[in-house]
Amino acid sequence: MKIVIAFVVLLMLLAALAWFANALRGRRMRFIDEYAYPKGIRERVRKRYPHLTDEQLDLVMRGLTEWFHLHREAGRVTLSMPSQVVDAAWHEFILFTAGYRQFCSRGLGRFLNHTPAEAMRSPTDAQDGLRRTWRRACQRSGIEPGAPTRLPLLFALDADLGIPDGFRYTLDCRAGLAQGAAPSSYCATDITSGGCSGDGDGGDGGCGGD
Repeated sequence: MKIVIAFVVLLMLLAALAWFANALRGRRMRFIDEYAYPKGIRERVRKRYPHLTDEQLDLVMRGLTEWFHLHREAGRVTLSMPSQVVDAAWHEFILFTAGYRQFCSRGLGRFLNHTPAEAMRSPTDAQDGLRRTWRRACQRSGIEPGAPTRLPLLFALDADLGIPDGFRYTLDCRAGLAQGAAPSSYCATDITSGGCSGDGDGGDGGCGGD
């Protein structure tokens, strides 16, 4: 009888822990979705990229929100940033130190450091981080990571917004080049299969770096 009671108590405890974890995830998700970013972020991003319209800046901030959701889901797993313009917004957000620290605490449960690709231990770390970002971004967008028919927001923004120093991604290297894509574009097929270099200069500096 005691064993049965202990088993029932254990099940109740596990159910309570699962409920608490789900409730916490829901609170963090809503907090990130509803968070009002400091207005100064948009102004500073526009100063760096003056060609962006208000509607395009809205997309940048959507991309920043998506970036934080990816980290919320990934926990402490390392991800690499695939967008220069969203990275610029992230960097500007960090400069609002108190607000950023509070955001991380409530939205992620930890402080999220801004780590440039150059500071990673090796190029492989950056490439692995980009693959993780790709898989999670695809899953959140309802895209099959291994057979994408479109790019997730974070991988599409730089090209869509005409970011001069941005990263370019194509769904397929050969098809992209045949259609006139820049030789330095990065291929979704390569990211998925483990490659991460452009067809042109071959370096990994655009391989998801910050």
